[in-house]
Amino acid sequence: MNNAAATASNLGFLNCESCGLLSRSAAGEHGGLCPRCGATVHFRKPDSIQRTWALVIAAAICYIPANILPVMTTITPFSRSSDTIMEGVVLLWSPTSWPLSIVVFVASVTIPLAKLIALSYLLITIQRGSIKSNRERTRLYRLVEFIGRWSMLDVFVDTFVVALVQLQPLMFVEPGPGVPFFGAVVVLTMLAATSFDPRLIWDQPEESYGQYK
Repeated sequence: MNNAAATASNLGFLNCESCGLLSRSAAGEHGGLCPRCGATVHFRKPDSIQRTWALVIAAAICYIPANILPVMTTITPFSRSSDTIMEGVVLLWSPTSWPLSIVVFVASVTIPLAKLIALSYLLITIQRGSIKSNRERTRLYRLVEFIGRWSMLDVFVDTFVVALVQLQPLMFVEPGPGVPFFGAVVVLTMLAATSFDPRLIWDQPEESYGQYK
């Protein structure tokens, strides 16, 4: 039995990402408009792999200065010091504020890096035509997408830390040059997760999906 013949794509069905309606395309067409909400529908997101790779690479490039450059500059009447994200994590580590230190580390360092690794893994396995662990890879994408909804938590945490130490004129904090790169990582990883088409995971390797990349 040819399992590939039973896919929704081969049967001409399209799923609207806006309203969720399943509809059938016109003969010979590779897309169209959703009959319910009017949104554009495709069998696969156009240029999904190329766009996702471009966004992932751009986010990875921004990730380096985001962690190397200072993100906060603390100013007091007697001194001025600049700290990177990791230096801030170390400074926050104390018997009273260690939970905040862990939150900053997870939200600002671990989550963005994990999203980049996960998306890269999904893209590589798709391009290699892997048909193994499709369910696990789909769950991984759903996890990345779920985390993406909370990506702005990274920015919120840093903003909260800045507001926490505003004690003018004794002490105040101003953003450092690493902040724009950090914000770029957050936005680019969110866009990368959105541009990725998880339906490519289930494509058979013998299928010609070049037009959907």
